Amino acid sequence: MKTDFLTIQKLFVENGLGLTEKQFKALEIYREFLLEYNEKINLTAIVESDEIWKKHFLDSIYPLRLADISEFSSIIDVGTGAGFPSVPMAIYRDDLNITMLDSLHKRLVFLEQLAIKTGIKSWQCIHGRAEDIGKVPEHREKYDVAVARAVAALPVLCEYCLPFVKVGGCFIALKGPNECAADAVNAIAELGGSLEKEIAYNLCGDDRKLVIIRKVSQTPTKYPRRSKRIQQMPL
Repeated sequence: MKTDFLTIQKLFVENGLGLTEKQFKALEIYREFLLEYNEKINLTAIVESDEIWKKHFLDSIYPLRLADISEFSSIIDVGTGAGFPSVPMAIYRDDLNITMLDSLHKRLVFLEQLAIKTGIKSWQCIHGRAEDIGKVPEHREKYDVAVARAVAALPVLCEYCLPFVKVGGCFIALKGPNECAADAVNAIAELGGSLEKEIAYNLCGDDRKLVIIRKVSQTPTKYPRRSKRIQQMPL
């Protein structure tokens, strides 16, 4: 597949999304810099241009069709890695205020340089572990939305992410087709959440699932626990 504007715009339109030339140019800068940086630091195993557009960019943006994210929402991307899904979301929706959290500083250096290259000023990077930052007052229950893409199993992911979400906000998990929200009902309830939607869909031939959890009450102060405890004894 070519990566010219009209071809990529057609891909987005076929999946119910628009795409402006400005958005395309910013995403192309992202794609090129991702591949360049990937030669120094392993950021992605997907290196074919059309696969990056489909499996990284479109995959990250498509949930904006399915989830109702209000204008000017504050979003934290937990375990952002190379910036998925939050950077494509930020490029597509420049009203969003994005915070990207990752435990590996080298990834955040990449994202900070990417911000300069794209000229986007609506995101910030935080270096740390979710179980630590989730207890810091300036981040605990301060975000309208938390997002995560393929970081961990859903019960584990809920404990990492829900402490960041303010009451009334939501946690949006981008998952593969084989995970089920039913596996996380105990974790969701214990952490102050309520399952709002579980949406199965197909994107460019690949099955996907979006789990949307509404924050209905404050997360008990004992959560999140230490990472080893979360992994060994999921809620």
